[in-house]
Amino acid sequence: MAKLTLGPVLYNWPAEKKRDFYFKIADEAPVDVIYIGEVTCSKRAPFFSPFIPEVCERLEAAGKEVVLSTLALIMSKRERKELNELTVGSPWPIEANDLSAISLLRDKKHIVGPFVNVYNEGTLEHFYNSGASRVVLSCELPSASIAELGRTAKGREIEVQAFGRLPLALSARCYHARSHNLTKDGCQYICELDPDGMDVRTLDDTPFLAVNGTQTMSYTVNSLLGELQMLKTFGVTHFRLWPHDMDMVEVARIFRNALDNPEDSERSLGLLQEIVAIAPLSNGFFHAAEGFRMVE
Repeated sequence: MAKLTLGPVLYNWPAEKKRDFYFKIADEAPVDVIYIGEVTCSKRAPFFSPFIPEVCERLEAAGKEVVLSTLALIMSKRERKELNELTVGSPWPIEANDLSAISLLRDKKHIVGPFVNVYNEGTLEHFYNSGASRVVLSCELPSASIAELGRTAKGREIEVQAFGRLPLALSARCYHARSHNLTKDGCQYICELDPDGMDVRTLDDTPFLAVNGTQTMSYTVNSLLGELQMLKTFGVTHFRLWPHDMDMVEVARIFRNALDNPEDSERSLGLLQEIVAIAPLSNGFFHAAEGFRMVE
C-alpha cells in the first residue's frame, strides 16, 4: 500500500506549538511516516530538541514510523559535531539532507532526503548501493524523469513531495533577517513571525517566491493530488506532505482518501482548495511547465 509521509516542519514555530502539532498528528492523522528535526537553521534546534523524545514516543505509540531529519546545510564545527552525534547515537532512522550526513551513514540504513539532488539513474543507484533504504526525489523533476527513476528503483522505496510550498534553495545568508534590517547572528528569530514563510513580491507587486530564514521556497503550494495514481504506476511508494500552519490532519485525510479512492480525486481537490488559503495550488514542475502553474 502507498504510504503517506509528513516531512519535518521547515518553519520557525514555537516549540510548544510544534509539540502539540505532532501530538495531534499522532492521534488523528492517517500518515505512516513522520520526519522530525531542524532542517533549515541550526539556531532554531535547541528550542524543540528537549521535546523530541516525548514526541517520538507519542508518535510510535500511535503506530507511526519516526525518522530524524538532518540539517540541509552544514556550515560550522558545532553543526558537524551535532551531526556526528546524531548519526552515531540516534535510536531512530536518519534522513540525510546533506552529503556529509550521507558520508557518515554510508553502509548504514538511512533515507536520502529531498535536499540532496537526485536527477539521474546512476545517482539513485549509487545511493541505494551505499545503504539508502529510501530516496526522496527533488521537487522540480518532471513526470518523465520520475518514471525513469521509478524503473531504476525496481521496487525499492522512492518518495515524492506531493503537498506544500516547495523548498527550492538554501543560502548561508538569512533573507528573513535582512528584510528586517537585522544580521543573521542577531536575527532575533524574526522568522517566527511568518509560520508559513514570508511572501516575496516583484516590483509590480506580483507574488513570486516565499522566504523562510535562509531558505527560498515556492510561493504557490504544490499539490500532486490529481497525479497520485500516475505516480503509483511509476513505482513511487511514499508521498510527502510538508507541514503548514493549517489543518494538516484534514489535508492528510484528503490525500489518504485520494490514494485509496481515485474516483474521489476531483472532490478531494475541491476540499483541499478550501483548506489552503496562503496561496494558489500548483503542479507545474510535474508537467514540465513553470512550477507556479496549475496544469489540469
